[in-house]
Amino acid sequence: MDEAKLKLLIIGAKGFIGAHLARRAAHWFDVILGDVAACHSDSEVAIDITDAKSVHEAFECVQPDVVVLLAAISDIDACEDRKDRAEAVNVLGAVRVAEECARRGARLIYTSSAAVYDGSRHGYSEDEEPNPVSTYGRTKAQAEAGILQVLPTAIILRPALVLGFGDGLQTNAFLNKLDASLRAGRSVVVPDFEFRNPIDAGTLCECMLKMAAAPEARGIFHVGATESMSRFELVRRLAERMGYASALVVAQTEPIPGRAPRGLDHFLLTSKVRTITGIQMPSCDQVIERCLNGNS
Repeated sequence: MDEAKLKLLIIGAKGFIGAHLARRAAHWFDVILGDVAACHSDSEVAIDITDAKSVHEAFECVQPDVVVLLAAISDIDACEDRKDRAEAVNVLGAVRVAEECARRGARLIYTSSAAVYDGSRHGYSEDEEPNPVSTYGRTKAQAEAGILQVLPTAIILRPALVLGFGDGLQTNAFLNKLDASLRAGRSVVVPDFEFRNPIDAGTLCECMLKMAAAPEARGIFHVGATESMSRFELVRRLAERMGYASALVVAQTEPIPGRAPRGLDHFLLTSKVRTITGIQMPSCDQVIERCLNGNS
């Protein structure tokens, strides 16, 4: 590895965002992929954030300068069904990583979520108190607080919805699943009452890399498009741009009984991240174009 480069440990590197980040970061960092299923090598390390011994050993092995923590249970319904597991991964695991970063003096970038807010109104800035309505949102809010208590210099990024295609056999990227369903001629049902300002994976990763290089960057930052759009309209436009009939996208007009609660309007204000990174946040249509043109 190039000794002139800092070491970047991506925890959750085998997931959708992790793969995008690893590819983009390779020019500036010696990238080490951290994942439960990884093998120990010059470029990979096995790490289970629910296991203190595993986390400590991975940090001792890699000795990272910068850590990006992406690993989490992000399925909102799964978090509701298995609250203890969600807390073990999303809260205790995240704080455990922050403690190791503090011990080593490594920078930490943590991905949180707009779900820390209840979505009852339009527009949230970073200094507003979290008020989540779901177990997932609660665990993310608790992780944020725990991380900043242990490591006040940590960077926390909150996206509302991240879009892009996953590489290879990845299955947790929404666009891969959407394309597979539409290609098979299956209808896709999407809420028309939930509004988000999405961000493409490429722009999110660019923000991470810019912030890793900005010594003054610390605290919470929102990342998202300059305007919001209903999930239904967003998926309808994606389907059309992908060459499928928009009639395959069907509006869900009310919440499904038994599912975890979701915020109705998660529009995140993003002026703070623009000030630090100099990156102009895209419009929703630009997010769609970047996803479909291979920029994410």
